[in-house]
Amino acid sequence: MQPQRLTDAAWPALPLDAWEPSRATLHMWTQIVGKVRLALSPHVNHWWQVPLYVTARGLTTSPIVNGDRTFEIDFDFLTHNLDFRANDGSAKVVPLYARSVADFYREFRAVLRAMNIDVRIWPMPVEIPNPIAFNKDETHAAYDPTHVAAFHRCLLTVDAVLKEFRGGFIGKASPVHFFWGSFDLAVTRFSGRPAPPREGADAVTREAYSHECSSAGFWPGVAGLSEAAFYSYTAPAPPGFAEAKVRPAAARYDTALGEFLLMYEDARQSLDPAAAVLDFCQSTYEAGASLGQWDRVALERESRKP
Repeated sequence: MQPQRLTDAAWPALPLDAWEPSRATLHMWTQIVGKVRLALSPHVNHWWQVPLYVTARGLTTSPIVNGDRTFEIDFDFLTHNLDFRANDGSAKVVPLYARSVADFYREFRAVLRAMNIDVRIWPMPVEIPNPIAFNKDETHAAYDPTHVAAFHRCLLTVDAVLKEFRGGFIGKASPVHFFWGSFDLAVTRFSGRPAPPREGADAVTREAYSHECSSAGFWPGVAGLSEAAFYSYTAPAPPGFAEAKVRPAAARYDTALGEFLLMYEDARQSLDPAAAVLDFCQSTYEAGASLGQWDRVALERESRKP
């Protein structure tokens, strides 16, 4: 008898060809919301003031200070609403349904004005090819609640796994956070040493990679990959990193991306997907940290060391 695989409830199927239209639209909507957090939040190292965070119901900006008020904006993927709430009791809702980015942006701006939230954002998407200004984007207009709900269940599960992985490190580490620019959930560990400046890098990239790091995360869909995937990289990559032996067996190094990949479906089909993802994160981190001569004795919890 074959052992029973863990339930699909926590690890739902997420075929990119089916959910890509909704993913592309939602990507633009998260950028619109994320730009408000960027505009009103004080700078934090490595741009940690920028991301969104996974919640039981979706994604949140977390509290944002605006003058003498505090507000937050939440994607609720259970009711399929975008919720605005302020500490003075005011609240507004923007429904999430199949509508263009331009239409969503117009209503979003109207709600900000109605709630007296004074903020200017640059209305151009970032980190995507061929960007279209939010107020002119009639191209991206899909929203399938079933696919979005599956995406949210993925986020909940992966968020928990990455937090488990983060707990094994006592050095400097990022929160587990959702970057709306690249549309991925990630966590990053740092060696504690500055990294050599990246030649020709822009200001954003220079700040993001100012120190040696090892990052692991989850793409629910990305250009150049046929499906959702977990990724891991070390920056700067030490000699021999690409040839390192990592786990599980389905993991591979992608030379074009310069990162290790574990396809989501390969993890999902394993007997214990969470263990497979943790093994991937840990073994790729160990490869980069050992080859890069990180002080692993000082940086790792004793109970988590192999």
